[in-house]
Amino acid sequence: MGTITTMTIDMRTATEDGGVDGDAPPPGLPRQWGRGFDTLPTRGEGWGGETGAPQAHNPPPQLAMMWLSSPALPVGGFSYSEGLEAAVDAGLVTDEAQTLAWLRGQLQLTLARSELPAACAAHTAWAAADCAALQAIQTWVLATRETFELRQQSQQMGRSMLEWLRNLRPDHPALPLAAQLEPAPAWPLAFALAGLALGLDAEQMAHALAFSWLENQVQAALRAVPLGQSAGQRLLAALAPDIPATVAQARKLQDHMDGWQSFSPLLAILSSRHETQYSRLFRS
Repeated sequence: MGTITTMTIDMRTATEDGGVDGDAPPPGLPRQWGRGFDTLPTRGEGWGGETGAPQAHNPPPQLAMMWLSSPALPVGGFSYSEGLEAAVDAGLVTDEAQTLAWLRGQLQLTLARSELPAACAAHTAWAAADCAALQAIQTWVLATRETFELRQQSQQMGRSMLEWLRNLRPDHPALPLAAQLEPAPAWPLAFALAGLALGLDAEQMAHALAFSWLENQVQAALRAVPLGQSAGQRLLAALAPDIPATVAQARKLQDHMDGWQSFSPLLAILSSRHETQYSRLFRS
């Protein structure tokens, strides 16, 4: 017992009156990035704390991008295949080669001309607190989701991302503005806001969004086609190099909403069929 007591006291920090503070971190605990104090961040203090609160800086951009594109982000992306499961059921995607062609088509023809330019434009609008621009982007995104499942996905993931941001940064100045987008910011707008809150510029945010989409789609293919883990890695190796050009195309379109488009009739048909598909693993 004496040894246990000694170890416990050694891990505490002495206070000025000679007592011990059981809430203090162990000696030598690494500081948070940019923090001028040795305590762990509490609720509301996360990276990028506001002026007047204990200052805490954002993580380096590379880590912020990995954070936002991580499948561990609690937004439910893993539960959607975005029409891929219906394509498998229809016999259009049955192996690795067909999966590669399907995903490349979705990346270049849909994501590059719809989700990504909308997200980049939203990033600019969030930074400028431009409510009218945000409302216009929100209206466009929801109007161009061609099926109930795709619209529900964008709304649910956007709502979950906003809740994540509220927990991380409850005092973020854009949250009152986000509340004006009913029922919640759609997925591209919510992702753009999260990227801005973590200190990413529009291009960095768009790369994170594109890779997040790609990784979720590859994971869906592993289960739906099905494919092996090695095949999934080959798909990522083949498609990840397409992302910079896809983002560059989206950046050119971001200020020209009349150039955005989500015209993908086969995807819309498959998504509609998926709503009544007999056996389903995914919500879209």
